[in-house]
Amino acid sequence: MQLFYNNEIHAKTEQIIFNKEESKHIVRVLRKKENDILYITNGKGFLFNAQITIVNDKKCVAKIVAIQEKKKPWNYYLHIAIAPTKNNNRLEWFLEKATEIGIDEITPIICQNSERRTVKTDRLDKIVQSAMKQSLKFTLPKLNEPIKYNDFIKQEFNGKVCIAHCENSEKSLLKKIIKPNEVITILIGPEGDFSIPEIQLASENKFIPISLGDSRLRTETAGLVAVQNISFINQ
Repeated sequence: MQLFYNNEIHAKTEQIIFNKEESKHIVRVLRKKENDILYITNGKGFLFNAQITIVNDKKCVAKIVAIQEKKKPWNYYLHIAIAPTKNNNRLEWFLEKATEIGIDEITPIICQNSERRTVKTDRLDKIVQSAMKQSLKFTLPKLNEPIKYNDFIKQEFNGKVCIAHCENSEKSLLKKIIKPNEVITILIGPEGDFSIPEIQLASENKFIPISLGDSRLRTETAGLVAVQNISFINQ
């Protein structure tokens, strides 16, 4: 299945007009013809079947002929707050793989030891959209704007909140404190780890200190290990 994404379509939408880039892809790459069916998601848990009515590589048009609700294949809610990596490609890799496995929300957090303090969420959002389509998921993870660590951690959270850090202090393995079907937020720090004051602030705000294993992991690897752990626990 070739899946398209359009966040503007809804239950009452009757037809969809594809932009020039998508129209060219439909006609010249996919070689679709009039009356062929296209599959589109709005990223909100719905699949739309659309029949092509006008084949044009500049403006392809299709009418909605069927709508299916597609519930998430997982029952948990996972929010990863992660420090942007110095090499932006590594953060993009994390977003792609986390979306393929299953994640609900991502927040870039700017920490004391962050190597990157500016994030272009427009590009990151496209990475998430592409991964959703490639992995045939129908719910688009929420990608938040970057926020300073101290502002993020003082928010109110639902469910269980955890911080993964490398300090030699008492921590629990993630897999030992998580139960299936939970709402969970996990903080993943920069390459230089969270600072001592940041770890203390997390403790003051009831974040559970966790370990992701014995190895010292890169930021994007730690994020993906957390995502995979949660997915495995819920299988």
